[in-house]
Amino acid sequence: MTGDQMIDLAVLILILIGALLCLSAAVGLLRFRDVPTRLHAATKPQVLGLLLICIAIALSARSIPATAMLAAIVVVQFATAPLSAHMVGRQAYRNGTIDEESLLVDELKNAKETASE
Repeated sequence: MTGDQMIDLAVLILILIGALLCLSAAVGLLRFRDVPTRLHAATKPQVLGLLLICIAIALSARSIPATAMLAAIVVVQFATAPLSAHMVGRQAYRNGTIDEESLLVDELKNAKETASE
């Protein structure tokens, strides 16, 4: 195998794994019942899948401008996915849609009690 064929094979494998991770995130959003597990499914495999796909595109493009753009996409995704998951989880907690019995640690309980007083 030549060097180009090896890179193309790596690109195919990375895209396949990334697509499977993104698919598992979508299935997790549909199948999981409560908010924390849905948030986990929405952030962890989806971000890793996007990262693998961006690496594959950068390997395939073999250009610095394309790689720089993909790096910016990955940085924005790494910055916004945890933030949005935190905001959704906090709002679900405030609305009371999270099963408080299933929480191992409830750091917001004291803040909720002092706000109601």
